[in-house]
Amino acid sequence: MTQKHLGVARDPMALLTGATLIGMALAALDAFVLHGPWGPGGLALVYLAGGVPTAWRALRELWRDRVLDIDLLMIVAALAAAAVGAALEGAVLLTLFDLSHTLEQRAMGRARRAVQALMALRPASALRRGADGAVTEVPVGDLRPGEVVILRPGAGVPADGVVIEGEGSLDEATITGESMPVHKAPGGKVFEATVNLNGVLAVRVARSVEDSTVARMIELVTRAQHARAPSERFSDWFGQRYTVAVLAGSVLALLAFLALGWDTRDAFYRAATLLVAASPCAVVISVPAAILSGLAAAARGGVLFKGGAALEMLADVETFAFDKTGTLTTGKAVVTAVEARDDEREFLSLLAGLEAQSEHPIADAIRRHAAERGIVPAPIRDVVSLASAGISGVDARGAELWAGNRRMARQQGADPDDSARADLQHDGLQHDFLHEGAQTIIWLGRGTRILGAVAVADRPRETSAEGLAALRRAGVGTIAMMTGDRRAVGLRIGAELGFDPADIHADLLPEDKVRLVGELAAHGRVAFVGDGVNDAAALARADVGIAMGAAGSDVALQAADVALLSDDMGRLAGAHRLARRTRRIIRQNLVFSVGMMVVLVAGSLFFALPLPLAVLGHEGGTVLVVLNGLRLLADPIRSDRTGARKGDAPQPTAPRAAATPGSAAG
Repeated sequence: MTQKHLGVARDPMALLTGATLIGMALAALDAFVLHGPWGPGGLALVYLAGGVPTAWRALRELWRDRVLDIDLLMIVAALAAAAVGAALEGAVLLTLFDLSHTLEQRAMGRARRAVQALMALRPASALRRGADGAVTEVPVGDLRPGEVVILRPGAGVPADGVVIEGEGSLDEATITGESMPVHKAPGGKVFEATVNLNGVLAVRVARSVEDSTVARMIELVTRAQHARAPSERFSDWFGQRYTVAVLAGSVLALLAFLALGWDTRDAFYRAATLLVAASPCAVVISVPAAILSGLAAAARGGVLFKGGAALEMLADVETFAFDKTGTLTTGKAVVTAVEARDDEREFLSLLAGLEAQSEHPIADAIRRHAAERGIVPAPIRDVVSLASAGISGVDARGAELWAGNRRMARQQGADPDDSARADLQHDGLQHDFLHEGAQTIIWLGRGTRILGAVAVADRPRETSAEGLAALRRAGVGTIAMMTGDRRAVGLRIGAELGFDPADIHADLLPEDKVRLVGELAAHGRVAFVGDGVNDAAALARADVGIAMGAAGSDVALQAADVALLSDDMGRLAGAHRLARRTRRIIRQNLVFSVGMMVVLVAGSLFFALPLPLAVLGHEGGTVLVVLNGLRLLADPIRSDRTGARKGDAPQPTAPRAAATPGSAAG
């Protein structure tokens, strides 16, 4: 639904509210200034424009759903006031009630439009490049996965895809919440509704428009707006039952006033005042106003909650458990250290030439490292790949080369055991990584002679350490890491990210992660953060499952309660802070609305509170709690990686494991 459609849907309510205000102005002028014939007409307009639609809604709810709506309380109170000759006070009630209802709808609509405006960001057409190289403009809906589109500077991205040609910067603020442009090169992922700032890019479409990131965002937000949070369910339950209690209480109060010998007019007037004062409008609206604003603020910051329940639950989380590979780390292997017996550049040239024939991720890391250093791979022929061991081939001199793991080295008669390693170190291979099991070591040799070795490892994301530190500063009690990798690998990554060694769990199968999440949940609310298919069960088991990255697996996104559209870990801390702030605002709203209701009821029972003041207090309180909830829209999630917010109490960081060089694989 577009903003235009939303505006049309709200026009009838705005017109009726305008007619009600005009009628109230005429009635007030006649009563206090003109003393002419305008009063009855103005009052009639108020009761028709402000009362009839409200009465219709209330009676429809009563007939269709057997629910006593709060609107019914206002109609009964206005009619009671008119029946005892206080039609002007009844008109004031209807006018303020109608005006506050319209303001609430517009305010809540603002929260919804903050997300629905994403629809307007989708470009209507795209430049599609055909197999013959010709570029034609086509509707975005005609694009299919595998096709190539051309992005010119300033163009919106028409579909999720991967850059295959060109380099440039994209504004991804609308999707991931990134405030700075993100550089894209061949292999980089782009998302629909982001904007190409410079450069000409050729992008291969990865998903159809129906399955794009924006489509998933809209689906999740729509589902979230219909899913009730626990506080919302309570306010609905309370509102319906309390409405019955208020109606019954007002009737009993009327009978009591009459039994005490009060004048009939005064008794009806006081009962009508009590009816208005005790109405729980502010209580009922206080929770959804905050929840909806929190969901919209989160979506603007690149975090999608699947419902208000997930938002409220995240505020109570005391323990965070993280998958390692692809979540805390990039999930992409890089060369972390090189040791060569002779010339290092010649060594890397031979190794890159041999690995150029392999599609393994480690081979890709070695090729990238050589290319970054400007090293041309040596020509290698007769390449043979040996599963789970390595690769072999023949260089330009006709000599056989091999590269691979320890098993490969042993097969070539060059077992790098302790004694062999001592010989290698005597020849110059002295790097500490040769002593460790926390990285993947690739050996290169010619026959039984080892020429050198490289360490290949996964690396922590640039945002992981600061994002985790922000969670610790926020007072999160336990932060654990769970990985299927070796413990040495887990300890290495944990040391760089500030984990306590006792909170690092390694060598895990998916069912082990589920078991550990269950054990942590016995001590409080647990959130699990992951990105892969093997994390789906743990995501579902946790109190709050959080899928990391828009590029996370579809299975993980389906199992999770929260989806981070950015790989920036700082946004997780920002989402946690927003959830806690939403909870505080809900509590503020409930305390204020209940307190206001108690004051108004006491005033109407014991201090002869005038009906107009009860109306002002009731409607004013309702609008105030809505505006208090809308404050969340002014504080969308930002990357919380630069330190604690003003006023946060400093928290001690977790003990660090002994640091070791490099980083871990997978």
